[in-house]
Amino acid sequence: MIVIVPLRAALGLAAAVLASSPAAQVRAEESSAWQRDGHSAVRLLAGSRSGAVLLGGIAFQLQPGWKTYWRTPGDSGVPPRFDFSKSDNVEAVTVLWPAPMKFDDGAGGQSFGYKNQVVLPLRIVAKNAEKPVTLRAEISYAVCEKLCIPVEAKAELAFTSVASTEDSALFAALDTVPKPANVGDPNPLTIREVRRDGNSAVVVDVAAPDAREVTLFAEGPTPDWALPVPKLIEGGPPGVKRFGFELDGLPPGANPAGAALKLTLVGADRAYEFNVNLK
Repeated sequence: MIVIVPLRAALGLAAAVLASSPAAQVRAEESSAWQRDGHSAVRLLAGSRSGAVLLGGIAFQLQPGWKTYWRTPGDSGVPPRFDFSKSDNVEAVTVLWPAPMKFDDGAGGQSFGYKNQVVLPLRIVAKNAEKPVTLRAEISYAVCEKLCIPVEAKAELAFTSVASTEDSALFAALDTVPKPANVGDPNPLTIREVRRDGNSAVVVDVAAPDAREVTLFAEGPTPDWALPVPKLIEGGPPGVKRFGFELDGLPPGANPAGAALKLTLVGADRAYEFNVNLK
């Protein structure tokens, strides 16, 4: 059901009188009410508003032992889907994805996603910076323990121009989103080289001299590419973690030559996202 955002506590008699009118029943808050099912909860967060570009978020809480999925779920699972089309004064919404975890899916494969709690930051562009913004979201996702349960939720939240106490949570979530990078960048954790190994495999060399554990995720140019999970290849050069994956799971007729891949590299305390074209 759609969340009707409760009225912010008013100061003074005039504000109280205004709040009693029907037009003021939906006022800006910093978060919507939690929408709960048996194993999870979801709500919207509003950051401070300044100009036409706003920062918001979708917060998930998950019961112990349950998980939900990244934009690419892996060998099994269901990616979340969001519909913001019923929002007021919103030109576009971009969902930003924190670096995922990797799980055994119980069927011999691996899935990607989140446990416990996660905030997906939102970059919201207003149509008119001078007018109020109300974000309305229809949220479809799955929560899984041994079996997956689909969840449908709706939430509504107005944005104000005042400072929000959710800013710290939203900026902390932004810090967990992989940073854009290029192959060969001089970061402590970086991709050094991406190359084809014959016609059916890709090899990725990662410079990770100080990283205890590194995970690599590979995505194709469109969601119907279902690339396998890159695997660590033993015996790489010193200071290099070598990953490989087969060019399996391509849609019919797809040619991997020149394909735009997205590689997400996750270390202990940092993550980077690389856009590469296969040669």
